[in-house]
Amino acid sequence: MSAACSSVVNTNPVSPSIAATKTQYAVIDDRNIAYRTMGNGSPIVLINRFRGTLDTWDPLFLEQLAQSHTVITLDYPGIGYSEGTLPTDAKEVAAEVAKLAEHLQLEQYDVLGWSYGGMIAQYVAFLYPERVGKAVLIGTNPPGKNAVPFEPIFVQTAFKPEYNLNDYTVLFFEPDSAASKRAAKSSMERTWPGVDQTKVPKAQELLQRYVAGFRGIAVDEMDFRSKFASTDVPMLALSGDHDISFSVDNWYPLIGNAPTLQLISMPDAGHAPHFQYPELSVRYISAFLK
Repeated sequence: MSAACSSVVNTNPVSPSIAATKTQYAVIDDRNIAYRTMGNGSPIVLINRFRGTLDTWDPLFLEQLAQSHTVITLDYPGIGYSEGTLPTDAKEVAAEVAKLAEHLQLEQYDVLGWSYGGMIAQYVAFLYPERVGKAVLIGTNPPGKNAVPFEPIFVQTAFKPEYNLNDYTVLFFEPDSAASKRAAKSSMERTWPGVDQTKVPKAQELLQRYVAGFRGIAVDEMDFRSKFASTDVPMLALSGDHDISFSVDNWYPLIGNAPTLQLISMPDAGHAPHFQYPELSVRYISAFLK
């Protein structure tokens, strides 16, 4: 762990039950797939970002969401605590999510995906509509060609082996906003003490598997983008107003041709609006899921 990260202490304690949630393993295709469950209520499966692990979700966000839902987090194959290899095809990653849900005997469930995970959540919704009730898409974009690309600073920062507070702020918050910078510090203080840095993907070969997945999503050979016009799955896109990776502007072309899509833009926020506004984000999400 870098000095910047190791000096972080938790001055924003969350419920001990959230902090103490144990990692469990599902044996799927002869691999141990890691997951955690917390809370009570309708099940919602959380699908993580580029380089995210079970540890990197903000625990305050999880705590708020778990007050009215059974929250299930997972690590992709080959990522974090899970065995196996991360597929380079997003359809196969979506299938892994569906396999875990089947293992847990979830006949129907909601999905919540963030960033890369938000794209995987769309694939899950489009490929398994009979299983997915609703989809929450945070800090992400629709598949296919999007007009606004990643900002260079995102690429420069996202591949660093470890993140310090400045990196965390740049990647997930809005550095030009004093309020967002304070929220970044609070979020990192809540989250980083519980992150096992040895489980965070760092090897370039592994990171390139994510990149290959992104490229396939952009090609969109199954034309999932067009399915927004016909899907019956309600979807909520929750974005910061200045996301340096997945611009909220890329959702606008779908407006008027995506009958089940709702869009919320959070002010002075970046790639992780749910970490900057955990309570408010969960109120929006819970209202949508009712």
